[in-house]
Amino acid sequence: MSATDPPWRIPYGVADFIKLRERGHYYVDKTHYLPLLEQAGEFLFLIRPRRFGKSLLQSMMECYYDADWGERFETLFADTWIKAQPTPERGQYLCLRFDFSAVSSTPAEVRESFEAHTRILLIDFLDRHAARIPADSAQAILSEPTHARRLERLINESRKLGLSLYLFIDEYDNFANNILVNAGREAYRELTHSSGFFRDFFALLKEAVGRTGGGLARLFITGVSPITLDDVTSGFNIGRNISLDPRFNALLGFTHAELEQLFADFGQDFSAHRAIVDEWYNHYHFHQARQAPVVNSDMALYYLQSLVDLDQPPDDLIDHNVRIDYGKLRHLVQIDRQLADRRLADRQFTDRERADADAVTATSRLNGNFSRLRAIIERGEEVSPIQTSFPAEGLLRQDNFVSLLYYLGLLSFAGEREGRPLLKIPNRTVRQLMYGYLRAAYDEVGVFRPSTYEIADRLNKMAYRGQWEGFFDYLAEEIAQQASVRDFLQGEKMLQGFLLAWLNLSPYFRVFSEAEQGGGFVDLYLAPFYFRYPDMRHAYLIELKYLSRSDDTPAKRAQLIADARAQLRRYAGDRRIAAELGEATLHPILLLYSGWELVHREAVAS
Repeated sequence: MSATDPPWRIPYGVADFIKLRERGHYYVDKTHYLPLLEQAGEFLFLIRPRRFGKSLLQSMMECYYDADWGERFETLFADTWIKAQPTPERGQYLCLRFDFSAVSSTPAEVRESFEAHTRILLIDFLDRHAARIPADSAQAILSEPTHARRLERLINESRKLGLSLYLFIDEYDNFANNILVNAGREAYRELTHSSGFFRDFFALLKEAVGRTGGGLARLFITGVSPITLDDVTSGFNIGRNISLDPRFNALLGFTHAELEQLFADFGQDFSAHRAIVDEWYNHYHFHQARQAPVVNSDMALYYLQSLVDLDQPPDDLIDHNVRIDYGKLRHLVQIDRQLADRRLADRQFTDRERADADAVTATSRLNGNFSRLRAIIERGEEVSPIQTSFPAEGLLRQDNFVSLLYYLGLLSFAGEREGRPLLKIPNRTVRQLMYGYLRAAYDEVGVFRPSTYEIADRLNKMAYRGQWEGFFDYLAEEIAQQASVRDFLQGEKMLQGFLLAWLNLSPYFRVFSEAEQGGGFVDLYLAPFYFRYPDMRHAYLIELKYLSRSDDTPAKRAQLIADARAQLRRYAGDRRIAAELGEATLHPILLLYSGWELVHREAVAS
């Protein structure tokens, strides 16, 4: 390490507080939240999107509250806020922490995996606390036949010994959500309802937190959605849900003040990168009062790591680790495929009828949630309250589906509109991911399957050579050949959203839509993404006009074309265009659709 190198390592991907502290990783201090968490209640539930630092938070809390780890308080918490002002509860508990992301999500293996994971961690817990829990008590605990019974015995033994247990559960819903996605609702229901072992586990927790003089003193559960907890407990009625508590808005993630200090300590000027960080990683709000915006911590550290290692930002601004697998949404935007296929199999078709039926079935497999997701992506926003609890069976309700998008980090609070919360897509990373979900959904049900290679190649030529015709002509040709997609291309807004999904396949352009710019703006503006591609020299204004096939006449076409030409000439002088254009040549493009068919395209002289 040279004299100019920082004395720390960037903690990208590090979720173990002991490893972070002992191996010289930088720590963005969140310990000042510990007194607030203590005051919030004994049994807490916190939901945050993936890759926001939930595991590190729990690891830090375990080290602070555990009687064994607490013996190393002076070194583990050196230079932190809590070091100078510890609470009376420091080191007062026996902490047991489970991470359910380690449990298999294969239905045939899940119970055995759950039992093995929890037993291994329980053995480690008993070994660490052998001086506090006698060998006969430890043996009695481990001799119980199931995890629920072992945990019950642990709680009882702790009470008899005068010990207080603090139980942490991280990623509580991970394997249950994966079973819902990959194995279907019946397998999920077997796990979370009736006599499912996972339901039994939470039934025990519910009983334990209400037991007089019980050994379970505190409970802290984290996950990405309230669905599973609602299903296994009929609502979170075993404690307090602090997910929407404004005091904990920045408990996870980084504020601007934290980022400024973080960058400075690694010799970087945050102000030189703030615009990109804000555009791609910022604007998460976990309460509608919208205090300081929160930046995704994983993405900020990913970006900083590249600055420190390579002296430049990462080539791909989206870290693959932060991507939410489309599969997590698949079961929400499709009807039961097996049921649809079974209904078709029971009928007799001619070849022509079979082809038509296949097209209709592909279209119908995308349910109302898909239309809602697509509309949210097109508008970039939604007005809806956030539900704190809802079961998996209620996900076809609009307010529940929108709430899930919020919990997954795809929407965030952005103010109020007519007395109701306004939610918006927080940043360009999320917008890019959501366009990817649209493309994946179209492809998976066979609605639209163009060659992504061909599209990417045409986007490259569009960006670097000014050859825009090939991209729109290729999409038009593919639409003409793939009948299933035509049902989705009814109306200007639907066409605009469809084009955006494919224009965002490659990151050459910063794509602005009328909705993003607050109206009074061209339908689409494709500005060169100079930050990543400084040698680009082509930009596009795209005015989209639409006629239903029943209203299509030569006179109406002529009028729309004339209107579009006038609009494009006016928009070309807009200050928002000049702000992003740089040295690029501006191409005003007119596209006229009759239904799904592209019937006219031209470059308009400005």
